[in-house]
Amino acid sequence: MPAENTPVAGNLDDDDYPAYTMGRAADVLGTTPAFLRAVGEAELITPLRSEGGHRRYSRRQLRVVARARELVDQGTPIEAACRIVSLEDRLDDALRLNREMRRRLDGQDTDT
Repeated sequence: MPAENTPVAGNLDDDDYPAYTMGRAADVLGTTPAFLRAVGEAELITPLRSEGGHRRYSRRQLRVVARARELVDQGTPIEAACRIVSLEDRLDDALRLNREMRRRLDGQDTDT
């Protein structure tokens, strides 16, 4: 079934589905729309756009913004907070890849 014909209810469990408007996302995070725009300008996240051009956010994006907000609340400048969160994500990806490669290599050692 093509994505455009997928029922909306099926998307509610999808962490990447852009279900939140800017206002709702700001309410959920306890922040302002300006903060959401700032993290977008810092390229920490890229909100999707509705047909009308309004920003829409996914749950995954909200978690990323929440982490940046924690750092900002601790006194970190927003640009630095966005960079830190970006680097944390890259580190997590690298560690996950490293574990996967080690498992593959360990599996090869037992096959020989």
